[in-house]
Amino acid sequence: MSTILVVDDDPEIRDVLHIYLRNEGYHVLEAEDGVQALDTLKSGQIHLIILDIMMPNLDGIKACLQIREESQIPIIMLSAKEEYLDKIMGLSTGADDYVTKPFNPLELMARVKAQLRRQGYSSSANQDADEGEIRIDELVINKDEHTVTVRGAPVSLTPIEFSILELLAGSRGHVFNVDHIYQRVWKDQTGFFSENTVMVHIRNLREKIELKPREPQYIKTVWGVGYKIDK
Repeated sequence: MSTILVVDDDPEIRDVLHIYLRNEGYHVLEAEDGVQALDTLKSGQIHLIILDIMMPNLDGIKACLQIREESQIPIIMLSAKEEYLDKIMGLSTGADDYVTKPFNPLELMARVKAQLRRQGYSSSANQDADEGEIRIDELVINKDEHTVTVRGAPVSLTPIEFSILELLAGSRGHVFNVDHIYQRVWKDQTGFFSENTVMVHIRNLREKIELKPREPQYIKTVWGVGYKIDK
């Protein structure tokens, strides 16, 4: 049974999410701020976090940054803010998805399921991806250990970033549009799709693996089409 940690200072929202998640068969833990969330993470295995941004003591942005220092657990940000920059900030801190309040609980459940399905990591249909390791110049992707090194140095990727890189590297030369990337990586066929979500993760991934992110060696943009890694 997967364990979900719900972090929100609003008890009514925690109660609603608890009910929906429990009805889906998940074990649910709750915290009312970032401090409690960090303490709860130390007490046992948690498979996903639903993390509100605006909270007292320690807000969601700061909590996410601290979590990412030690863990790559999937995080869905929850916030009443709708501004584009707020979404960018949430995803840039390491969150895997972003949902705006007021939200449809069924949509959120779909996103939770998509993130949990992702934890198994899908393998590419490309023959190269059948091997446990993919090497592209100085980039090495170990699928079995879920590790990445660039120029001999280890690179820490979130689960989403790793899956995007694995998808592109496993089908070199193939151009993936953002919709295809979203469906393949998030495993979400519900239609709740944001092009910016994919673009932010691509940008973060480039910052980590590219020597010059503005002149990428690995992840190339095919303007008006999508992204690829050359053969």
